[in-house]
Amino acid sequence: MSEEIKEPLFSPKNKKLISEPLNINNPVTIQVLGICSALAVTVQIDNALIMSIAVMAVLVIGNVLVSLMRNAIPSKIRIIVQLVVVAALVIIVSEVLKAYVYDVSKQLSVFVGLIITNCIIMGRLEAFAMGNKPWASALDGVGNGFGYGLVLVIVAFFKEVFGSGTITIPGFEKFHVIPQAFYDMGYENNGLMLLPPSSLIIVAIYIWFQKSKNPELIDEHGS
Repeated sequence: MSEEIKEPLFSPKNKKLISEPLNINNPVTIQVLGICSALAVTVQIDNALIMSIAVMAVLVIGNVLVSLMRNAIPSKIRIIVQLVVVAALVIIVSEVLKAYVYDVSKQLSVFVGLIITNCIIMGRLEAFAMGNKPWASALDGVGNGFGYGLVLVIVAFFKEVFGSGTITIPGFEKFHVIPQAFYDMGYENNGLMLLPPSSLIIVAIYIWFQKSKNPELIDEHGS
């Protein structure tokens, strides 16, 4: 009897589940999913970090749960089941944020609840977790969560630095990164950077940079 060959936990195929969403298959810049929160919660880095962690937690756990139940979920109600799983996880995440980072949870406000409708979450549950095993689904959740968080943090960094002259990290006081001497010479913070339209500009520049470094993306997705 031939022994079943088990695929290594971190095989090249599984590694791609983590690496590709960081670059050539990023959920925000390539798939254009979850971009609403990239526009709305990126005024400060701490908000972006907490939102990224929240989305990743829901995505990873949701992927694993749906993968475990995939053979028992009737096809006609699979979307309803996925929504129930995500809604339950979002409620738990919301309560955890209120318990441990209450000030940030107040700033994120309704956007935590809107994780339920985040296209990245439902997209990965439907497109990946419903057809793959729990370990691969977990890695897919980690990869897409990191890819989403990477864009949020980069956008928040530039918005906060140029809009407020600070960097805000959870658990620490604000760091003033622009020297006072600049302000004494007449420098002023750019108020436009604190508004949602600036997020579109930064994301557009990020996409341009990303495609300039990966010419194959232009051929696949167009210029």
